[in-house]
Amino acid sequence: HSSRYKKSFRGLPVNTQMVAARRLQLFQKDPFNPQLKTHKLSGKLSSYWSFSVDYSVRIMFEFINDVSIGLIDIGPHKIYKSLRALR
Repeated sequence: HSSRYKKSFRGLPVNTQMVAARRLQLFQKDPFNPQLKTHKLSGKLSSYWSFSVDYSVRIMFEFINDVSIGLIDIGPHKIYKSLRALR
């Protein structure tokens, strides 16, 4: 997990953290489970992917290889804008 992800995760309400943990378990079993709405990002973030925790919270990640991912950030849709600004 990136330090950005860890910091963002700690800033979420506890109930959202619990939902995120369950979604990550689901993701580990099947990254493309329809409940997750996994999708590739575009533009400057085209090397990243995202999936839904709930209606407003997303987890941004990257595939490192066939068995590993890197968690980039978690939060509302604005996480995409903040990362674009850094690139």
